Amino acid sequence: MFDTGITGFMLLATSLVMLMTPGLAFFYGGLAGKRNILGIMIQSFVSMGVTTILWFICGYSLCFSGDALGGVIGNLDKAFMQGVDLNSPFPGNTKLPEFVFMAYQMMFAIITPALITGAFVNRVTFKSYLIFLVLWQVLVYYPFAHMVWGGGLLAKWGVLDFAGGIVVHATAGFAALASVIYVGKRRDKESPANSVPLIAIGTGLLWFGWYGFNSGSALDVNAVTGLAFLNTDVAASFAAITWLVIEWSLVKKPKFVGLLTGSVAGLATITPAAGFVSLPSACMIGIAAGIVCYLAVHLKNKMGWDDALDVWGVHGIGGCLGTILLGVFASKAMNSAGADGLLYGGSGFFMKQAIAVIVACIYAFVFTYLMLMLINKITPVKVSQTEEDKGLDDSIHGEKAYDEGVL
Repeated sequence: MFDTGITGFMLLATSLVMLMTPGLAFFYGGLAGKRNILGIMIQSFVSMGVTTILWFICGYSLCFSGDALGGVIGNLDKAFMQGVDLNSPFPGNTKLPEFVFMAYQMMFAIITPALITGAFVNRVTFKSYLIFLVLWQVLVYYPFAHMVWGGGLLAKWGVLDFAGGIVVHATAGFAALASVIYVGKRRDKESPANSVPLIAIGTGLLWFGWYGFNSGSALDVNAVTGLAFLNTDVAASFAAITWLVIEWSLVKKPKFVGLLTGSVAGLATITPAAGFVSLPSACMIGIAAGIVCYLAVHLKNKMGWDDALDVWGVHGIGGCLGTILLGVFASKAMNSAGADGLLYGGSGFFMKQAIAVIVACIYAFVFTYLMLMLINKITPVKVSQTEEDKGLDDSIHGEKAYDEGVL
């Protein structure tokens, strides 16, 4: 009944997306100061455990089972995976076991809240983060996953998001901005990245995993799968070189970290459009990502927002830009299951994309800020000055990333 080729490919794609969370930990760990490497890395790794448990209990069901609250979220019909057995097909592609689809989507749920952590590095207590991890998924990620991918409100309205421009990057990016504004600035903003090679390793793992993130979202093995794969690589490459050229022209030195950051901006920006646009359009999206995300980071610095690892500028703005550009470049000639964008007469589709991403950003920002206020009444969100000065690796976790004698 099931297609072994499709099933095997989706298991591979699931593994690639899983690899992105450790990749993110390396990326953020390299960018962090040397006293806060483990503090930021554990926030990514703990999501793998907590989110998996939550996804099994209710997450999958709330995202992909039925409709509740007018299509805003699913129901609990498949809580604890009840009613799903070895012979249950995924409704969207009956050649694929539902268990595999459940596992694939779980990897997206794992990495999305982990993206936010780069913004508030060395300022948030671990206990408050664990509460945040659970509440944010249930009340932000799950509703948007259902509304866009689970046949909910936005999907019925005609909004498209191939692999997570709205669901993953826009919501995480604007939640990161709300977090930064709530917890305030670091006491020491001058600590340099502790390991550029670690950033490069993390970027390589993210880029590699992103092939599963985007091409796997076709949930099949066909030409659209290949299109999404190639568009992912092309957009990342164009964005990386665009960022490098801009920064080189302004600071007069070709910065390696800038090249790496630009590639991640391109990956985030192409995500919602990967399987719906042509290869030349992906090139344009990559260039736009390099320019717009670079300017967003510059604006963040000018505004004094202490988004330590540029989550808002890279992921938030990248996700918004990609979703809106999907409304411009989408073509049914590339994917008959998609739509025609503004360039092909689809002005209505363009407006839907723009409205949906704006609503998602506002909701994620406002809810995250209010949620942090609530959590702070339960347990302190921000670390003490003593803990921050000492570094969270030692003060909270009692561990050190490196032997002191090596540094």
